[in-house]
Amino acid sequence: MLRLTDLREILHYVPRFRDRVFVISIDGAVVADENFQNILLDIHLLRSLRIGVALVHGAGLQIRHLAESSKLSLTNSDGIGITDRTTLEVSMTAANRVSHEILEGLSAHDLRGATGNAIVAHPAGILGGIDQQFTGRVERVDTQMIRALLEHDIIPVIPPLGCDGDRRTYRLNSDVVAVEVARALQAVKLIYLAAHEPLRRNSRVLRSLSIDDATTTLQQGRDQISPAEAVSKLENAMRAVRGGVPRVHIIDGRVEMGLLSEVFSNEGIGTLIHANEYESIRMAQHKDVKAVFDLVSRGMQAEELLKRPKADIERTIKSFFVYEVDRTIVSCGAIHLYPEDNMAELATVYVSERYENQGIGGKMIRFAEDVARQMRYEQVFCLSTQAINYFVQKGGFSLGSPENLPKSRRETYDRSGRKSQVLIKKLQAVAGE
Repeated sequence: MLRLTDLREILHYVPRFRDRVFVISIDGAVVADENFQNILLDIHLLRSLRIGVALVHGAGLQIRHLAESSKLSLTNSDGIGITDRTTLEVSMTAANRVSHEILEGLSAHDLRGATGNAIVAHPAGILGGIDQQFTGRVERVDTQMIRALLEHDIIPVIPPLGCDGDRRTYRLNSDVVAVEVARALQAVKLIYLAAHEPLRRNSRVLRSLSIDDATTTLQQGRDQISPAEAVSKLENAMRAVRGGVPRVHIIDGRVEMGLLSEVFSNEGIGTLIHANEYESIRMAQHKDVKAVFDLVSRGMQAEELLKRPKADIERTIKSFFVYEVDRTIVSCGAIHLYPEDNMAELATVYVSERYENQGIGGKMIRFAEDVARQMRYEQVFCLSTQAINYFVQKGGFSLGSPENLPKSRRETYDRSGRKSQVLIKKLQAVAGE
C-alpha cells in the first residue's frame, strides 16, 4: 500500500524527471519472474507522471531454455563471444518471444508498445584472431524512430538484436544495447533490472558510486565484486556515465516496488553510479530544514546525536552545511563558532545509511575545517559518544577533556549529562599566508 510519505517523496522527484526519458533494461530472467507484473505497474505509474520510458530487454534465460528443449548446442547465450548460425536462430526466436511477452504485458496494463529495427548493427568481426560470426556491435541507434514512438505515447521495446540493412541480423548484448540507447536518447536515467542481488565489494553492499569510485572499485579487483554477473553491468554503467548519462541504477528486478523505491527515494535498494559533478557540499539554506531534520532525527533515534526539536534546527540552519548527491541531501553537519576562544565546533554530523563507508564523513570534516581555517580559527573540536575512533583514526582528532572546551560550551556540556568524549584538532594555516 502506498503511504502518504511515499507519495510526498515521489512528488519531490517528479518535476526533475517530467518529460525526460528513462531507459529501462530488463534481463530475460526478470521478464520470467513473477514480479514482472509489478514492474509493468511501475512503468504505468512512470508514464502517468509524463516520464518517457524505452525498454531494452535481454533473453539469456529464454535462449538457454529453448536450446535445452530443442537439444541444441549454443556458442553463447548473452551476446558476448562467438555466435554461430544455430545460436543466432535460437536467439532470434527467444528474443522475439520475450518482446511479444512484454508487448502483451503492456497491453494488459493499458499501455501501448511497439518493437522495430531501431538498432543498426555490424559484425563484431575478428577478435583475437577468432571470427565472432553473428555476434554484432551497435553501429547506430535510430533515435528518430524511438522518439516518434515516445511522442505518440508508445513505449519502444528493443530486443538484443540488430540489423545491418543488408538482410543480416546479429546477436547483441542487452547491457550494451541499453547504454547506446540511453546515450542516443540523452536519457536522464539508465536502469538495469537484473536477476541478482545488490552489488557487493567483499561483504559490503555498494549503494552509491561516483564514476571515480566505480573505477577504483574495479581496479581493486573484479574478483572482489559479487555477484560475478554484476561486473558486466557495472562496467557498462561506467560507459554510460562517461557517455553523458547522468545516473545509472543497478537493482534487483525481482523485488516488489524495487523500481519505484530506487527512483523515487533517497534510500533506494540498488546501486547508483553517477557523474562526479552530482556531488557537492554547500552551506544549508532555509529550504533544507526538513531534509536536515530528517537526517538528524535518524541520528537521534540511534542515540548518536543529541535530541533536539525541529524548531532548533530551523533557528540554527545557517550554521549547517549539507552534502548532496544528485541534488539530494545525504549528509549534514554544523559549525558553531567561539571567537573568544578562537575555536570552532564541528557538530551534528550524520551520513545517511545508504551512503555510509564512502568517504563522505571525511569530506564533511575537511569542509568544516576549511571554513574554520578561512575564518582564522586555530582549533576545531567535536563531541562524540559512538564515533570516537572514527574522528581519531580518520579525522586526525586527539582525545581531549571537558576542560578544553570554551567556557560557554562547557556549561551546555555539563547540563546535557551525555558525558561525550571531547576531541580536539589543531588547524594548520592556509598555505601562502
